[in-house]
Amino acid sequence: MKVLNLYACLGGNRYKWDEVAEEAGIDLQVTAVELDPELAKLYQERFPNDTVIVADAHQYLLDHYKEFDFIWSSPPCPLNSRARFWAIGANGKQPAYPSLILYQEAIFLEHHFKSKYVIENVIPYYEPLIQAQKRGRHLYWSNFTLPNVLSERRDQLRNEGNSESIGMYNDFHDYDFTKYKGEQLLLKIARNLVDYEAGRTIFETALGIIRKQDTTQTELF
Repeated sequence: MKVLNLYACLGGNRYKWDEVAEEAGIDLQVTAVELDPELAKLYQERFPNDTVIVADAHQYLLDHYKEFDFIWSSPPCPLNSRARFWAIGANGKQPAYPSLILYQEAIFLEHHFKSKYVIENVIPYYEPLIQAQKRGRHLYWSNFTLPNVLSERRDQLRNEGNSESIGMYNDFHDYDFTKYKGEQLLLKIARNLVDYEAGRTIFETALGIIRKQDTTQTELF
């Protein structure tokens, strides 16, 4: 099974996929696309069997979507976030146009991709332009229905603004974020990482649907 993991960061969503694949008895081949070379290097260390590409994920999707059986996309959209909106005026921050990348990808995948996909993002400060499935503090644009509960883990990150929050994120995501030596803020990277149990649940759901469809097709034809 070929999976495309866009805007891969450190692979929070991908962390438990090998367990799911092993339980299902499938050969999992993941291609991860990340623009930050330092993050890409750390992702490769974390998932040595994945193919990691340093590139613009938005363009890579357009050029290669036909090559995959499942696509996950987590486009960075800080300009859409409520936190960014509420911060206007603080420290000289000015209003900015929202990013429409996720809507471009949602429309594109809905009309051109034949298998299952999910686009994950934060809840924006405006009414979403395309209806999504709300789970917790995130929205998901997908062509399959997600379970009502994606993760049973309690939110351990309520105090994310304090000086010890990186340690809390380390524990929550089972990863040492201090390994990162690039230009982005550690807290920004940590906050953007998907809860790996949610990633597991979504992948299990998509895989179950894909395999059921394959079985049905085999029976019909």
